[in-house]
Amino acid sequence: MLNSASEVEFSEEKTTEEISQLSSLALSGDTAYSEKTSTGLPEKTGYPDSVYIMAANIFQGIRFEKSPEKVLIKYGNEPLPSSTESEDESFQRLSYELAFSALKFQDILETILIDSYIFPSTTIPDHLNSLIIVMLYDFQDRKFQARLLSDNEESIAEVLEVENLLNSFKTKLAAALARCRIKHDALSIYHILPETVRNQELRASTLPLYAWINTCKISPEEVYHSLKKKGYNKVKSVLHIDNKVFAVDQHCYDVLIFPSHLKSDLLNIDLFKDYKLVFQDKSRSLAVHSVKALLNMDDDILMINSGSWYTVAHMSILTNNNTSKIFVCGVQSQAKDPDLKNLFTKMGCKNIEILHETFINLESKDHRLQKVKVILLLPRCSGLGVSNPVEFILNEHEDTGLLKDFSQGGPSEDKLHILAQQQYEQLTHAMKFTRAQAVVYCTCSVYPEENEAVVKKALEFQDHGTKVQSYRLSPPVLPLCSLKEIHLSTDKFFRMEPSEITNGCFLSVLTRERDPSETVSVKDVLARAAAKGLLDGIELGKPSKREKKKKKSKMSLPKSSTSDSSSIQMKIAEFLSQETNASAHQSETLTTKTSLPQKNTNQVGSSSQVRKSNKPTTNPLVPTFMKNTSPSRPYERLTNFVRPRPEDRMIALKPVEIVLPPVMLPFSSPQGIRSQIPTQHFYCRWVGPKTVMPGYLPTPSIPRRGKKPKENLPSSLPRHPRPWL
Repeated sequence: MLNSASEVEFSEEKTTEEISQLSSLALSGDTAYSEKTSTGLPEKTGYPDSVYIMAANIFQGIRFEKSPEKVLIKYGNEPLPSSTESEDESFQRLSYELAFSALKFQDILETILIDSYIFPSTTIPDHLNSLIIVMLYDFQDRKFQARLLSDNEESIAEVLEVENLLNSFKTKLAAALARCRIKHDALSIYHILPETVRNQELRASTLPLYAWINTCKISPEEVYHSLKKKGYNKVKSVLHIDNKVFAVDQHCYDVLIFPSHLKSDLLNIDLFKDYKLVFQDKSRSLAVHSVKALLNMDDDILMINSGSWYTVAHMSILTNNNTSKIFVCGVQSQAKDPDLKNLFTKMGCKNIEILHETFINLESKDHRLQKVKVILLLPRCSGLGVSNPVEFILNEHEDTGLLKDFSQGGPSEDKLHILAQQQYEQLTHAMKFTRAQAVVYCTCSVYPEENEAVVKKALEFQDHGTKVQSYRLSPPVLPLCSLKEIHLSTDKFFRMEPSEITNGCFLSVLTRERDPSETVSVKDVLARAAAKGLLDGIELGKPSKREKKKKKSKMSLPKSSTSDSSSIQMKIAEFLSQETNASAHQSETLTTKTSLPQKNTNQVGSSSQVRKSNKPTTNPLVPTFMKNTSPSRPYERLTNFVRPRPEDRMIALKPVEIVLPPVMLPFSSPQGIRSQIPTQHFYCRWVGPKTVMPGYLPTPSIPRRGKKPKENLPSSLPRHPRPWL
């Protein structure tokens, strides 16, 4: 206690000097805070009374409790009455930020209160001590300047009482703060924090903003055009750029990146007000895009611990063109249903169904989940890959107790073990859904205990006794855009380490192994399709031996097969080639009035019947010209009639019925023909493709039974070697 006026004057002068030093040094070394004030934002003038009340209640629930022998200040158990304004999202964000800041400096703030003789000289009730802590932090953050109040703001008695107390001890509080800073040899109290917390604060101040495009309302091109009209230019990277720019994310085509200092400006444009652009951490966009890559058109999705409703909405937007349905479990309070439905309606989401059961209580045989093929698991985690804990807590609806872990740079081993066990139980339960074919596991943590260890343990101890196939670890379905990402994903896990451009993220994709009994060949698939009538009578075949022979020698011909379209084409080409030579030979023979043609002109189906008239064929519809085909005929001659198909191309051919024309033999009398060839064997029916030789083999008109064929005139033969064409 001061005893003389000179001592009081000296103390006030010293305190004034310390306050001036505090104004220049207290937060000058605080890079995170200096970033906030160097962007042209106004100086801090304090918070509304309702923010102080809500922050005090939050701090009361997350503060560090000390052993009885080390207790400096006692906190009550009764919460302060809060107003309806505390339900506003902006007020909640401010309250959480203030409570978290007070939590990080709890020991220092308590020491300042003791050193300034506020305690135990005052008789303030214990339940107001939490309010004193949060208001003291804001008081020193404003460099002990008075708070500016708006005219229409309603005052709260408890806030005015604490504010008057702090103003009356202003000089003593500033002096205690200066002594604390000198004791720790720090430019500001910010430098007293652990290094991990300081680095986290630094990243939070410069981390870019990520926003995904609601393609149900607007296309990416329209967003680019609208931003350009607002003065935003599209660039490849937004790092170290202070202008109004944006970039497109490399992993997610519908995600845009903005510099951090533009958030207040962006929130005022219509794109964000109308939910055409939505701010969200990139890790959640990576999760929903991984699910989208695994979906078929009619597959349903089950989302577990979705956290932010924006994650559910983003999943719905990506599956808008499908018939998929999204089931969201864990919404225990039905009172939130109207608000959620209203939000989803504003965003254009239509395929979302909310389940009020917890995930552990859901059974795989639930009739609502029979079409679920992909499960997205976003378990509660430590979140130590996130730079802004308050955003993480609010957006993902996480437990506020995590703020205590963030303030110390990480959770305790016991807390980490509890989280890992919960994650393991949820993952193993997801793997029990027999109809599901894939599970996407995603966290915002950087601890292997919550990531790789959980996944590997679940795969190792999965139940192999069920009839369904087991799960296996699959490679990432996201693009790897750098060598570092490729290196981090060598063990099939997708990782993103915390950096100046993104938060930390871990993602794993589990898919069921392929059932060997369900493996079918191409022939089996075609046979099933033909049995169902899907091929419209088309017969396809692609023997591997034939392909190998073709690669060895292009001159060799394939074996005949009624189911092979390429063999059919070559048969027709061979037949036409022989027919051309036979017709030309007939013309020469008729001109010189010779007798029967040479033996090689009888290679066609009709001639074969002449040679074997005493031995009727068992199947007159099957041509026999391939049996006597001359092997010395070069393959290149066939190209005059049929263009060979490429070997690597399979063309579907439809069978048709072709009636071959009557063969005109050079007998002097038609009686000779009748004596040797039965009338019913004049025509040879043969099934071949319609489109092989269009225009070359039209169906001729068949003469009536019993009518004699017209006698061929030698003068007309040279002009019409093949009268059926």
